[in-house]
Amino acid sequence: MLDARLMELPTTSHQHCHGHHQIVVGVKGEAVVSVEGRGSQLNTWKACLVPTGAWHDYCGDQQNHVLVINLNPASPMTSSPSHADYEQMMRVFEKPRTIHMDSQLHGMVQFAANEFDRAPENVTLHGHLAASILYCMADRIVDRSVHHPSRHSLNLDAIQRYIIANLHRKISVKELADEACLGVSRFYEVFRDVAGITPHQFLLQIRLDQAVNLLASTSLSVSEISYRSGFSSQSALTNSLRKHKGITPAKLQAR
Repeated sequence: MLDARLMELPTTSHQHCHGHHQIVVGVKGEAVVSVEGRGSQLNTWKACLVPTGAWHDYCGDQQNHVLVINLNPASPMTSSPSHADYEQMMRVFEKPRTIHMDSQLHGMVQFAANEFDRAPENVTLHGHLAASILYCMADRIVDRSVHHPSRHSLNLDAIQRYIIANLHRKISVKELADEACLGVSRFYEVFRDVAGITPHQFLLQIRLDQAVNLLASTSLSVSEISYRSGFSSQSALTNSLRKHKGITPAKLQAR
């Protein structure tokens, strides 16, 4: 019932729809996704959920890799009493959505991607890993919508654009709250409800993604990349990469 594969999105988009639910999770690089006319950026901390029949298109940069998981809602297993737990999984596809993954889910996706690379022919393993990712996403999304309804519309893409435009300097939570026209405490509360992580974690994710992209695709010095990504020093960047991504700048540049 679950079909999962690691792939590279084309650099030119092609609009299409299909008779199964689909989730596209960023693993490497960046992509642009549009579902039913609503576009957003897809990176290694985002996933896009596409319900069956929804018109959509994707295109990625030359370094992108995504994990694609397909789920057939017409499969007898989804309505079987012995698989009632799939009902929660189906609820995440009630509408198109882009979700921001927390650090635990991000780590799970990266682990799964590495396992797909390690054992490309092990379809059973791929299915189990994909199901685990989907279950974790469903648990977060459904639980949040039931127990923590957002009382304010927060545009995460706008917040992300503001961060990227000012990434080279220190950015305070107050600045982000002002950008969202909220007080700091209210912004923090709403942000956690919507994104599932804190503003500080979100900011760090963007800084790390920018640093990884520059290290992998340019010949800039680590010191210059540290500055452009908003880290206080080269050692601060190195320590953050080692802690959160398990890699060093030297290894990224050597790839």
